[in-house]
Formats: sequence, structure tokens, C-alpha cells
Amino acid sequence: KTPDPAFLYESHQHKEALARLEYAVEEKELALLVGDIGSGKTMLSRALIDRVGEARPVVLLINPRLTPTQLLRAVARGLGLEPARFRNDLLDQIHTRLYELYEQQREPVLMIDEAQLIPSKGTFDEIRLLTNFQLDDQNLLSVVLIGQPELERRLDREAYAPLRQRIGMRYSLGPLSLDETIDYIEHRIRVAGGARNPFSRQAMADIHAVSGGIPRLINTLATTALLDAFGDDAETIEPARIASAALEHRIAKRPGMERAHG
Repeated sequence: KTPDPAFLYESHQHKEALARLEYAVEEKELALLVGDIGSGKTMLSRALIDRVGEARPVVLLINPRLTPTQLLRAVARGLGLEPARFRNDLLDQIHTRLYELYEQQREPVLMIDEAQLIPSKGTFDEIRLLTNFQLDDQNLLSVVLIGQPELERRLDREAYAPLRQRIGMRYSLGPLSLDETIDYIEHRIRVAGGARNPFSRQAMADIHAVSGGIPRLINTLATTALLDAFGDDAETIEPARIASAALEHRIAKRPGMERAHG
């Protein structure tokens, strides 16, 4: 369940989202990525960090419940600075460091995960003001906001128009289709070193029906079914084990799943 980029399954939309994020970082834009819980946002963020490599320092904030000043201090620490006490001094520190990195051709990326947890408009305003650090022809800092759909709804409010107008790239992750879910399961098995796929097609169809195509739920159901089958020395995984896994994890079936069995 950890966001290991080695397991990244590049569905059409995940590939598109990653390409857009890479472009936004290259162009030093403010980017917005949203998706439901478990849809693969954090996995994409780690893949983006891997692709950026050491060319650009990444400041990753995973708990953004911060006041404006706490945000600036977190950014300063992420840039290797000892944060000053007062806001204006913090801004001077950060600007000086960003220019130093620009001269080294190592423009940094500020990545904020779970951005829907940002507590106040004031903190969002501070993020917007960080994008003011720029030269005549380019920004000095890329900013990537990652969060659940309520983040996008929040930014759609009139009060957030100044920040919203700065967004140069936005993408919304949806669930996997049935075919993508099957490909995803087979991909995970291959990456883990599996020589064959033990899931019957109907079992995989049921995983999709129960999970709604959300990768984290697919992982949970498939792992539980694998452990259950291992305990019984079973060589294949049939629909009954998926139903049992769904019950164990209290994941409700979609209407019509039983009818799909014929």
C-alpha cells in the first residue's frame, strides 16, 4: 500500500497526468492534481519526484495543516535554510535561496500533498505569493497542489479567484475501467515477480465492481484474496474469495454484482 513508483501502472489517464505534471514543472507553472481517495495521486507524486531526479530540489509537504508563517518556515527548511523568525525575513531568505538555485540551474519544486487540508485562505494566499518569485521571463519556483475533489471545489469559489487564475495545469484522476483494472492486477503481479495470474476473469470483474476501479481498494481486495487462497493451498482465485474479502473490509458491493455471475 506504500506509493512505490516501481509499481506505477500507467493507465491512459495516469500517463497523461504524469506528462502534464512534468510539463508544468518544466515550465515552472502552478499545477493542480485532484482525485478520489486511493486513486493514485500520491503514487504519481512520487513518480514525478523520481523523474525530476536531482536536477530540481523537491520540497514535499505531506501535512499541510499550516498557518501562513508555518508554511513559509516549512518551505525554508525544505530549501536547506534555518528559518528566520519574522515573515518578511522568511520571504527574503526564500527569495535569495531561489535565485541561488536558479543560477545553479536547479529550480526547485514545491509539492503539497493532501492540499485539501490546508486550513485557511491565508495559507493559500501565501502559496500564491510564492509564485510571485520570478524573473522577467520565468518563475523561480514550480508549485504542485495535490488533493481530493473538494480541493478543486474550494478553489472554484470566488474568493480564490486570484490563486485559481495562476493555475497553468489541472488534471482530475478518475477510476480505472474494467479492462484497466484487469491490466492493473496483471501489472502488479508481474512487477512483484509472479509467473502467472491466479485470478479468474470473473474474480477480477468482481474486484472492479466492488472497488469501483479505485487502485487502493483493488490492492486491498486482491491482497486479501491472495492470502485467503494461500491459506487453502488454492491455485486459482474465484469470485467467492473476492466477496469474502469485501465483507472482511466492509466494502459494499455495487448493485447488480450478483447478477453479473449469471
